[in-house]
Amino acid sequence: MILQEECEGNVKQLLAQVFKKSLEATVPNEADLHPLIAICNENFGDYQCNNAMSLFGKIRGTMPEFRNPRSVGEAIMKNLPESEMIESCSVAGPGFVNVVLSRTWIAKSLNKMLMEGIHTWAPKLSIKRAVVDFSSPNIAKEMHVGHLRSTIIGDTLAKILEFSGVEVLRRNHVGDWGTQFGMLIEFLFEQAPQAEDDNEIPIEDLQAFYKQSKKRFDDDSIFKERAQKAVVSLQGGDPKYRKAWAQICEISRREFQKVYECLGVHIEEKGESYYNPYIPSVLEGLRNEGLIEESEGAQVIHIEGKKIPLIVVKRDGGFNYASTDLTALWYRINEEKAEWIIYVTDVGQREHFEMVFHAAKRAGWLPLDDNTYPKVTHVGFGLVLGEDGKRFRTRSSEVVRLVDLLDEAKARSKQALIERGKAAEWTEEELEQTAEAVGYGAVKYFDLMDHRLTNYTFNFDQMLNDKGKTAVSLLYAHARICSIIRKSGKDIEELKKGGEIVLDHAYERALGLHLLQFSEIVEEACSNLLPNVLCKYLYDLSDDFTNFYNQCKVNGSTEETSRLLLCEATAVVMRKCFELLGITPVYRI
Repeated sequence: MILQEECEGNVKQLLAQVFKKSLEATVPNEADLHPLIAICNENFGDYQCNNAMSLFGKIRGTMPEFRNPRSVGEAIMKNLPESEMIESCSVAGPGFVNVVLSRTWIAKSLNKMLMEGIHTWAPKLSIKRAVVDFSSPNIAKEMHVGHLRSTIIGDTLAKILEFSGVEVLRRNHVGDWGTQFGMLIEFLFEQAPQAEDDNEIPIEDLQAFYKQSKKRFDDDSIFKERAQKAVVSLQGGDPKYRKAWAQICEISRREFQKVYECLGVHIEEKGESYYNPYIPSVLEGLRNEGLIEESEGAQVIHIEGKKIPLIVVKRDGGFNYASTDLTALWYRINEEKAEWIIYVTDVGQREHFEMVFHAAKRAGWLPLDDNTYPKVTHVGFGLVLGEDGKRFRTRSSEVVRLVDLLDEAKARSKQALIERGKAAEWTEEELEQTAEAVGYGAVKYFDLMDHRLTNYTFNFDQMLNDKGKTAVSLLYAHARICSIIRKSGKDIEELKKGGEIVLDHAYERALGLHLLQFSEIVEEACSNLLPNVLCKYLYDLSDDFTNFYNQCKVNGSTEETSRLLLCEATAVVMRKCFELLGITPVYRI
């Protein structure tokens, strides 16, 4: 759990402050008592304090006035200080203290948020700087559907951390160094000798070029030997080879950027090559610590519990992923001063990172306690599957290019809007922008809505459905709220100044309470690095708004001002959820 500063919009934290005083009064001789506050799952209240059972186990026999856990719960309730938050309390079962929040206080909190902004509800994390390592495609290869999850999940985690006051270093650890570049450069010089001197490389299709060079490498032993020598020249700093390498990287970088622009993702590239100059000194430090040993001609670090050691220098003296990843971790801790380093890759790389992290702990770079900073976390995720239950591929068994997938999502979204008659109402620019927001948003939400470790089947029809748990239905819900406010003819900013939210109706109160839980939901998503928690909250919020709107007339009602402000509060929270999930909201649809 991340240590946090107090947040005025976090109900759990505010209730914890109240219950801490009660616990101190109930058992004054017990130190370090932490209130256990949770949302009520039953209809006994809104929240509950769950300390009674564990507390009774600690004091049993030392305080005779407490006969059982329930008597402890009753004492906790009795010792609660007065608070404008709490309307009533009750004790259930073995001492659960149930709390019903004051609807006046809920309304007051919503009014304050509308006046001061949603940022006042942002969780306040104790850490200042984090690295999120995500996306990380390989140079000379196109981004494909396999990069989708890392890019979307990583961007969302970065956004949640940033909203929580953390400076996030968004790192794209691209594969831009290694043996494949000898193959690529040598093939380039063979196919286009002028490239050795020209400023531009005549490569129109880098993916096809890669496949051709790989085939040449596999089939021709003489070419393979030349390619291996080219790697030595590149790593030795030969200007001709460095120039060709830089130009190949730039061609790839331009293609990557097209995808990042579609997804609205900002990320800073620091690829494998960036850390290469630091590797010798980092490995030397590990040798001095006695961590690196010789094994069958290679240099390795033995990891407790693992049959195979972590190879950091290959038999031929070359470096590999382990040496680069160890060095990158050292750099992030010592040079970038990151307190939390998060790696977003598929679950298949989990063991590799476990070994890297274990080596870093042995070296003293990281504390042995995983909850002490600086800390490292591998955020694994499942596969994107096709309808056949296997990895998602085209009919010709090729990997699906990410840019093609996004283009199709937009095209399908645009066609659906045209079929709804929107083409006649909007300009072409409005149609394009809405199709992008809905299409790309649909892909993102579908990827994020389930636990990230779960595999999911890619299905355009499901993700672009305007009903159910989809971005489309949520974007429609937001647009509907905006339409309600527009049709009122009222200036919402003026209403904020002169009006206030009142939660007299049960559905008004239910919606208000759900809105107020936004901060703790973001806290949970942040602490556990689980975007699906925020996705579920957003869907449930939309559901609560629908129930409210179906039961409570807004425009033209005697409660119009209050209910319009409640609509606005819902729209504000939905927009922040969309922003954190990387989805562009639409205001009419």
